[in-house]
Amino acid sequence: MAKFLLIHGSCHGAWCWRDVIPALKARGHDVSAIDLPSHGTDSTPYQEVTLDAYADAITAAMGDETILVGHSMAGYPITAAAEKAPEKIARLVYLCAYVPAAGKTLIDLRIAAPRQPLLHAIEKTQDGLGFAVKPEAATGVFYQDCPREAAEYAISNLCVQAIAPQATVIPLSARSQDLPRSYIRCSDDQTIPPEYQLTMTADWPRRDVHHMDCGHSPFFAKPEALAALLDQISKG
Repeated sequence: MAKFLLIHGSCHGAWCWRDVIPALKARGHDVSAIDLPSHGTDSTPYQEVTLDAYADAITAAMGDETILVGHSMAGYPITAAAEKAPEKIARLVYLCAYVPAAGKTLIDLRIAAPRQPLLHAIEKTQDGLGFAVKPEAATGVFYQDCPREAAEYAISNLCVQAIAPQATVIPLSARSQDLPRSYIRCSDDQTIPPEYQLTMTADWPRRDVHHMDCGHSPFFAKPEALAALLDQISKG
């Protein structure tokens, strides 16, 4: 049995793991998910959110030997949490996620991608401190291969994403970089170009880079397959 902590991406919340949690539990694992500050049921104003606050929320929720799974933008928060408490982490799993690079913010990485499929779907808040996904564009970028019910459920729960955490550099060290880590690439991703996911993991051992034939939200598109792959990863 492994212990999983699931961390959502931009504009999402713990709710996005609703189908994966029971699938992992059915395989005998201890599984939990949290709302990062200002997401889901957390009432923190997005204007006050920092990457450090994300990391603190994650480390507070971790037990010993945790497999930390981060989706999309959560590649940065799980890495920041690893810099704070590597002793609690058994493995980092990046699920079609941004892999932090030295001296680079998440925004820097997004700009460096060969394509920008998400830009048309988002709009900044009036104060310039956050962004939201346009409801009419959400299915195309996030849920094109998900059941209609799941896409509608997700769109009704999307929230504003704070920009500050995505404009923050993580000082990387051996504390996070020497941990075991895995990447799950989604080959039909309409948010983070699949070819860019390969670029971010170009120097990783091939055994640690896995592939799923789906879009950016495998937790809705293929929850059983995702649970099976996470189960496989947990067994080394």
